[in-house]
Amino acid sequence: MTVRPVLLLVLAVVSTLAVRPAAADTGSDSTSWVITDVAVPTVTPVELAALPRVDPAGWADQAAPAAQQPTPAPMPRAVAYEYSDGYRTRAKIHRYASFATLPLFVSQFLVGDKLYDGDGGGGAKSAHTALAFGIGSLFGVNSVTGVWNLWEARHDPVHRQRRLLHGLVMLGCDAGFVATGLLAPDDDHGFDPDRRSLHRKVAITSMGIAGANFLFMLLTNR
Repeated sequence: MTVRPVLLLVLAVVSTLAVRPAAADTGSDSTSWVITDVAVPTVTPVELAALPRVDPAGWADQAAPAAQQPTPAPMPRAVAYEYSDGYRTRAKIHRYASFATLPLFVSQFLVGDKLYDGDGGGGAKSAHTALAFGIGSLFGVNSVTGVWNLWEARHDPVHRQRRLLHGLVMLGCDAGFVATGLLAPDDDHGFDPDRRSLHRKVAITSMGIAGANFLFMLLTNR
């Protein structure tokens, strides 16, 4: 069904009518209205055929594709990565060992500084050796627990780069402490000031980087 015939009929009726007020009758205050004839425009068959057609049945066809569009699927929620109980245990050991290493760093620096200036005796040298052994042991524990946990957390994307950077820096400090031990002055081969100076610089650099890296991870709670 189309509305073209109805539309043409309404246009023809409206175009034949014009409304104007007539003169008021004597003694009456009311106004009467009359309808006057006007010219009726003619519509040729060609113009009639050129008029656009409006088909209500087509409206449903146009609205159907929009109604049939699928509803977008909800975004999946991020799933938290689950760590094992062993991971948590190793993380605690790693943190406690790190806390214990910091005072050893300070003590080793003070004792080593006395030895470097020649103020310490045999007791300072023994303390220096004992502190070096303690630092090496704690760093060995931290290296094992840290690398183990770093491997287990390799699939967790949260803070992955920070964990990797922390692990690589600490492994570099491990290499620095090994070099410090190899560069330690040896009395059996005579006094070498250059070797003592290099030993001191490598030790202070390794301890400073390791301490700063640990404090950074501790303050950021990672």
